[in-house]
Amino acid sequence: MRTDSSPGTLPAREHLPAGNAGTPVLDVVIPVYNEEKDLQPCVRRLHEHLARTFPYAFRITIADNASTDGTPQVAARLAARLPEVSTFRLEQKGRGRALRTVWAASDAPVLAYMDVDLSTDLNALLPLVAPLISGHSDLAIGSRLARASRVVRGPKREFISRAYNLILRGSLQARFSDAQCGFKAIRRDVAQVLLPLVEDTGWFFDTEMLVLAERAGLRIHEVPVDWVDDPDSTVHIVRTATDDLKGVWRIGRALTTGSLPLDRLTRPFGDDPRDREIQDVPRGLARQLVGFCVVGGLSTLFYLLLYSVFRQFSGSQIANALALLVSAVANTAANRRLTFGVRGRGGAVRHQAQGLVVFGIGLALTSGSLAALNAANASPAHSTELAVLIAANLAATVLRFLLFRAWVFPDRPEDGPVSTVVTARTASAHTPSAPAHATTSSPAYAPPAPYRPDGPLPRRPLPHPAYGPFQTTAQVRAGEAADGTWRDGTMPPRPVRPHDTDPGDPR
Repeated sequence: MRTDSSPGTLPAREHLPAGNAGTPVLDVVIPVYNEEKDLQPCVRRLHEHLARTFPYAFRITIADNASTDGTPQVAARLAARLPEVSTFRLEQKGRGRALRTVWAASDAPVLAYMDVDLSTDLNALLPLVAPLISGHSDLAIGSRLARASRVVRGPKREFISRAYNLILRGSLQARFSDAQCGFKAIRRDVAQVLLPLVEDTGWFFDTEMLVLAERAGLRIHEVPVDWVDDPDSTVHIVRTATDDLKGVWRIGRALTTGSLPLDRLTRPFGDDPRDREIQDVPRGLARQLVGFCVVGGLSTLFYLLLYSVFRQFSGSQIANALALLVSAVANTAANRRLTFGVRGRGGAVRHQAQGLVVFGIGLALTSGSLAALNAANASPAHSTELAVLIAANLAATVLRFLLFRAWVFPDRPEDGPVSTVVTARTASAHTPSAPAHATTSSPAYAPPAPYRPDGPLPRRPLPHPAYGPFQTTAQVRAGEAADGTWRDGTMPPRPVRPHDTDPGDPR
């Protein structure tokens, strides 16, 4: 599918309208595993901060990753005492699995998560989610490596963090500065389309989500944070680093082969309404012209080099035909991917066959030019031959672009514009509902009404209301959202912390 001409399934970003509704605007997820000591002070501190500073309704969701200590009981007590706190229980570990499961079931238009140790200063929370509420950005991340950040941690973790981000920049051309800071947010409409493409269920989940979002052209907002390292962190550095490197290799290979359907994430060109009022301009024409010129310039140099090599042992006509044939195959492949955004192997043979027909037309032009030159001069200089070939190739290039756009890579009906909003099938697939195997602490559980993008933004009344008795606690099978979608079968469960396999660990 053509990524440059299809508007994708995401609508243009818009500011969430303010209003008075019952749905929380922000859902902050705290993934935990065996955190009975730190969970209660963390949640109470976060709850107090949101109640004091956040102007809209919010929810705090504790995602329990199959804890074996008293974490579930602590989470249940917090959910019973604080009306804005809920808890999910998963029977398999994995931070990515927990986030994907809870985010899939959430009805809040803005989804966030943070680590239980609250190493990041909470004053960065409102700046983190504000660009998502305003419609400016699709995702937001806290960065410990920004110039304005203030970080306290040991040299070992500092080196590992910077080395990992250098690897991402060098191998995946990532432009975001900090992939692993446990302080991120995403718009729900983006999460519905992006998360099904993310395979990892562990610590690489963050990186994979950001790389795919960036490659798809989504806007990522970075917030400098103040961050203090938790000396009691139970993350297994060597194992996590090994899994991350494996993930980098997997994503790099998928991006190289074009197997990821990133066109699903494209937004309309220009969120400014004035951009959408432009008439009679083919979608993506400017970008295609730039890409075609770049590929054409490189192909011409490649063609001239081949012609000079073949001319050493053959006549001008044979050298021209061979050089044009080889460069035409490379040119078609490069334009297919870089200019017209066609990914994957589907239709590659047909495109090459059509490209050879275009090559035949170019061959006729260049061969005719050489024949005319030889008729005028029996022994032309090599520089004269090159000049004639350059002029003939310029004419052939214009014709080649028109044929590529209109015939080889046209805007077919199946690749043409689609609805700029999530389709009914997609929307229904991700509408939160009560899971069949859920347990609730209230006598009659009714799922909240799903957030409507065109509806009002719920505003939390201030001062903060008194704590109420209602609270919902749901159990969800690992790898499955509350609505039964986004099933995860990509990776077997594996320990992600040292004490996962060490029964003697006191934590």
